[in-house]
Amino acid sequence: MKAVFLDAATLGHDVDLAPIREAVDELVQYEQTSPDQVDERIAGFDTVITNKVVLGEANFDAHPEVRHVVVTATGTNNIDLEAARTRGIKVVNAIRYGRASVAQHTMTLILALATRLIDYHQDVGAGCWEQSSQFCLMDHPIMELEGKTLGIVGYGDLGQGVAELAKAFGMNILLATRPGQTPGEVDGYPRIPLDDLLPRVDVLSLHCLLTEETRNLIDADALSNMQTHALLINTSRGGLVDEKALADALRKGRIGGAGFDVLTEEPPANGNVLLSPDIPNLIVTPHCAWASKEARQRMVQLTAQNLEGIRSGSQSRWVV
Repeated sequence: MKAVFLDAATLGHDVDLAPIREAVDELVQYEQTSPDQVDERIAGFDTVITNKVVLGEANFDAHPEVRHVVVTATGTNNIDLEAARTRGIKVVNAIRYGRASVAQHTMTLILALATRLIDYHQDVGAGCWEQSSQFCLMDHPIMELEGKTLGIVGYGDLGQGVAELAKAFGMNILLATRPGQTPGEVDGYPRIPLDDLLPRVDVLSLHCLLTEETRNLIDADALSNMQTHALLINTSRGGLVDEKALADALRKGRIGGAGFDVLTEEPPANGNVLLSPDIPNLIVTPHCAWASKEARQRMVQLTAQNLEGIRSGSQSRWVV
């Protein structure tokens, strides 16, 4: 089994990649791979390991020796799955590695927005507290989470982890149906259509995959259907939200705030509407919700298990 890892640096330099090396007969490892280097680097390998490097129809046609693609992430939108399927190329991803890290980051964004943490921190830095006529500052409205309603879109491993933490804060949980799902109850939480959920939630948190069905799932109409104090959290994929519509909604006060760990282009080398400094009550972090050392080491181990399953012929869970 000959494998090439195209972007090992995306897992960080503080994790131990030995389990991946030990799971294959031969491994060639690159820190990063640009689009024009892909064909040269996958040549002669039956297994390609990638986190974010894009692999498409042209790559597969040029290299029929590639039989397996191992993604060191849960999302597989960087792989042309249909092209892989029609060519008999098996694709496998890693799941259930980042629940604790992503759920923690999601709650961090919710708490920071609800308490206006950054606004008050900036006020202190600007000397506003020192100049106050009383003992405290109360210039930014603080929202208690207890008794508020959290809507979750995507109740997989990550959504379940967020629900557990939110419940500990005394929040009520509603789940949104996605295409193909029917309303009902899951784990004691009501599952209702998204259009019915939006006006009922104080916080909306996205944890679904990016597909053609979910692209721009939260658009201008969806945002206008939310309460004016509601918070929107996205630690999943940038394309789930119409970013321009969100920027407009925040500027006009149509929703209360937003916390994003993802953007449509990453890194945002060409800029992004959500990076404008005049957007109020918006927190953007650099796709780091998943990136605790513990989660990244679990990713290594899960990837190694996938590779071992491929080599032994026992791998049974495939994306395609």
